[in-house]
Amino acid sequence: MTQEDFMREAIRLSIKNVYEGGGPFGAVIVKREEIIACGVNRVVPENDPTSHAEINAIREACRKLGVFDLTGCEIYSSCEPCPMCLSAIYWAHLDRLFFANTKEDAKRIGFDDSMIYEEVSRPIIERILPTETFLRDEALKAFDTWRKKPDKMTY
Repeated sequence: MTQEDFMREAIRLSIKNVYEGGGPFGAVIVKREEIIACGVNRVVPENDPTSHAEINAIREACRKLGVFDLTGCEIYSSCEPCPMCLSAIYWAHLDRLFFANTKEDAKRIGFDDSMIYEEVSRPIIERILPTETFLRDEALKAFDTWRKKPDKMTY
C-alpha cells in the first residue's frame, strides 16, 4: 500500500464514522507498510471527550503490539490533530504524522481548538480555567520515590 492508500483509509473511516454517530475523524497507524491499528472519533457515542481518532488508534496499536512506545510507526489522520492528540502522538513516539484536513478546515465546521492552543501558552494565572497548586511538598514524595526506584522503566 502507498501513503495515499493509508490516508484514503483514514478518510474513509472518518466518513463512515459520521454515518455511525461519531465525529468526522479517522486515523490509521502503520508499521512496515501495514496498517496495524485504526481509530475513529467516538466522543458522543461513548460520552468520552478523549475518544478521538488518534487516541483510539494509539491505544489499539499499543495493545496489539504490547508496547507503550510506537517508534517505527507512522500515523495518518484525516485531520490535523487537536492539542490532546498531538501530545499523545509525541508521547507515543510515532516516527511521523501525516494529515489531510487542517485545523482551519475543522474550525469552519465547528471543531475549533484555537482556545486550547492559546491557553497552553499563557501563564497559569492568566488562563480561563481557575487553577491552584497546593500540597506540593507532599506530592513531591511520589516523585522522589520514583527517582530513587532502581528498577523503573522510563518512558
